[in-house]
Amino acid sequence: MERKYEIELGGKKLIIGVGEFARQANGSCTVQYGDTKVLGAAVMSADIRSDVTYFPLMVDYQEKLYASGKIKSSRFMKREGRPSDEAVLTGRMIDRSLRPLFPQYIRNDIQVITEVLSADEENDSDIPAIIAASCALSISDIPFDDTMAAIRVGRINGEWVINPTFEAKKNSELDLIVSVTEPGKVVMLEAGANEVSEETFYSGVQFAKEQVKKIIELIKEIKAKEGKEKIIMPVPEKNMELYAEIKELALPEISKILFADQKDVRKKIIYDSANEVAKKMKEKYEDSDENEVKNMYMEVIEGLVRDKIMQNEERIGGRKLNEIRPLEVNVGLLPRTHGTGYFMRGETQVLTVATLGAPNLEQTVEDMEEEYKKRFMHHYNFPPYSVGEVQPLRGPSRRDIGHGALAERALQPVIPDKETFPYTIRLVSEVMGSNGSSSMASTCGSTLALMDAGVPIKKPVAGIAMGIVTDEHDNYKILTDIQDLEDTEGGMDFKVAGTGDGITAVQMDTKTHGLSDDMVKDTLEQARQARLEILQAISGIIKEPRLELSQYAPRITSLKINPEKIGDVIGPGGKKINEIIDATGVEIDIEDDGQVMITSKDAEAAKKAAEWINNLTKEAQVGEIYSGKVVKILDFGAFVEIFSGTEGMIHISKLAPHRVNKVEDVVKVGDQVKVKVIEIDDVGRVNLALIQDKK
Repeated sequence: MERKYEIELGGKKLIIGVGEFARQANGSCTVQYGDTKVLGAAVMSADIRSDVTYFPLMVDYQEKLYASGKIKSSRFMKREGRPSDEAVLTGRMIDRSLRPLFPQYIRNDIQVITEVLSADEENDSDIPAIIAASCALSISDIPFDDTMAAIRVGRINGEWVINPTFEAKKNSELDLIVSVTEPGKVVMLEAGANEVSEETFYSGVQFAKEQVKKIIELIKEIKAKEGKEKIIMPVPEKNMELYAEIKELALPEISKILFADQKDVRKKIIYDSANEVAKKMKEKYEDSDENEVKNMYMEVIEGLVRDKIMQNEERIGGRKLNEIRPLEVNVGLLPRTHGTGYFMRGETQVLTVATLGAPNLEQTVEDMEEEYKKRFMHHYNFPPYSVGEVQPLRGPSRRDIGHGALAERALQPVIPDKETFPYTIRLVSEVMGSNGSSSMASTCGSTLALMDAGVPIKKPVAGIAMGIVTDEHDNYKILTDIQDLEDTEGGMDFKVAGTGDGITAVQMDTKTHGLSDDMVKDTLEQARQARLEILQAISGIIKEPRLELSQYAPRITSLKINPEKIGDVIGPGGKKINEIIDATGVEIDIEDDGQVMITSKDAEAAKKAAEWINNLTKEAQVGEIYSGKVVKILDFGAFVEIFSGTEGMIHISKLAPHRVNKVEDVVKVGDQVKVKVIEIDDVGRVNLALIQDKK
């Protein structure tokens, strides 16, 4: 029997149900908001894995079209296949909310699955999914340190809105998701914004934290009534004597590591030193485990790096805490592409390529809530050579999809609308080297590529990744532009993108139990200063979008026709439009409002197609003079085709200034005549007068 618990949230009921589904999982529940309902189930394996040195957590989010009463449109595949990009992004968001709250020494496999059972096409399922995952873990016997919940916040007409609907989000200047623990620490941020200030963003986080308290209290109530006793996991005993010896051996190496400028040099120093330490420990302790010694050596090095930052503000490469690594910026590197942007920050190196296409190349996206089209896309590729590794090439990973979507979200607010720039725009960021936030480098490279391609973006966008170092007393140092050894235990990856006027995207995850208010506030301000510095470097190479498109980019000719004439252009079964396409080689897109877009690399072909369409859709205007052909004669007048598809009648009384007894006395079928439109009646009939040649 299901047991239900509920609260009011944003004018709707949030209902958590326990005991109905997935009873064999370690913990399970459902979360319903409106008519959107999500199942959360958590399972932990009984066996402790000896083959891994990390916490083996798997988090999956699943969408099924049945949830919204749909069947997949594909004729050949009705079963859902790989998760959509949106589902991958939601799964990553849940993972980032949960992962830091587990004891990291666990070596049992843990899997958390959230599945959408019902989607009302009004309320997004991502927030119920995060809550379901957290609640399922909280009431399970799986070790999970904190109670956590999430909420979405929008800002519409200057007012904060809790969990805005899909429709309401269209009018919101900020789409912010915040995951918060019971102590009030922020463990995850995800946001898209229309150039909001740091102050507004911070206020949104504070509003979210206040609202999420109700959800946390509800989960605590359910845990008290339904929760299982937590399994006590054995905490690995740390050999402190061995740790102290390794630390002593590592101390002489730390200065070499700190001041080595290149990642591969640091890696070699660490690799060689770890092998040497492992050899010495083996000579001293025959039963010492080589892998354990090397892992402990790495832990010591990371700890020393943190200590140097906390105690002396000494960073790798000798940088200041708020200093960005050297920047290298360029455009127009590839000869035949429509636009390219090159951005290098330290050893992170990204080449972004912009491609412009016809409007009909938009991507059609089919998901539970809606089917829609995307005319702006950013894709991200992270090949193994970018980090000096050998790996098989497969399809895009969850990380690739996530990084690509983050840069796309950061740029979306500055992309021109379809009426201004009707092209389909695709960006591809190729990561050529990576050591610290290639996603933010992709954002910068994309801005450069768009401007190089002549896309009239509203403003340049840049991004930066921020880190943090903390100690046991909650002291902290914010780091601008983190790299390799700085992104470790007790740290964060806080990415902020935007224009010179405000934030357009934020993504944050942490390896701590969350960030305090001061940490969030200080990070936003330090990131703003870095963003402005990067924007200045971009403007030093290209200040604004090029006025002309690449010679290799297609040209789009736009014209407007009467929507009632669309059928005249298409013709029966598409016969007429296909005739135009076959004859000219252009691509033609027609919107329901009569907007016609002709795409071609050949200007003459586009001109010919436009004239053809104009002739098919011309409408007679009173007072205009036309040359036409007499196509029919009746007793009371002559019918003249003034242009393709449009005929008018010359009444016998309008054939001459004098009385005409017989129409054939003045005109005959096949004659070319000049006529003037004197009237268009209520039903659209065109009345003409013959214009006499002057003698």
